[in-house]
Amino acid sequence: MAKLYFYYASMNAGKSTVLLQADFNYRERGMRTMLWTAAIDDRYRAGTITSRIGLEIAANAFDADTDLRAAIEAEHADAPLSCVLVDEAQFLSRGQVFGLASVCDELNIPVLAYGLRTDFQANLFEGSKWLLALADTLSEIKAVCGCGRKATMNLRVDAAGRAAHEGAQTEIGGNDRYIAMCRRHFMAALRELPDFGHGA
Repeated sequence: MAKLYFYYASMNAGKSTVLLQADFNYRERGMRTMLWTAAIDDRYRAGTITSRIGLEIAANAFDADTDLRAAIEAEHADAPLSCVLVDEAQFLSRGQVFGLASVCDELNIPVLAYGLRTDFQANLFEGSKWLLALADTLSEIKAVCGCGRKATMNLRVDAAGRAAHEGAQTEIGGNDRYIAMCRRHFMAALRELPDFGHGA
């Protein structure tokens, strides 16, 4: 039976690189895949999955209105799919995650989703919350904090390098404004804020 996989990590852990390698492995064996990425992510080129080491591939773009299940089912009817791979999966909606689960359960196509778990305020993203709830397999892709510990948090900093605690959940194109950290150093950075621990 096909499974729903969620591979999560902090920023700059190489999620897209791992996805592209998985896709290559399928295609090298003559298997057909379908790739998706968030339309909101236009850091490089819209509709492409791009890794920081220079690899990229064209992908279908999804937004809040995209019916992933219907699109995957139509593609599968045209020619059988061996796997569906989703980058920036934190941007999926609840309904889209349920749709991907049904792709596994009803169409018997494995789905590999890659994304962030939490935002810069340590809040779960919508897509990540439901993937954590529904995925058959959860796997953490490791990143390293500057101290050498495992990085699990995403600290957003301002132009002066100070921790930020306000703003939109998503800030596209600002990779230099994020630092992957272990929880200890993330919490230490937040403690420097005047209203830390008071509902900020």
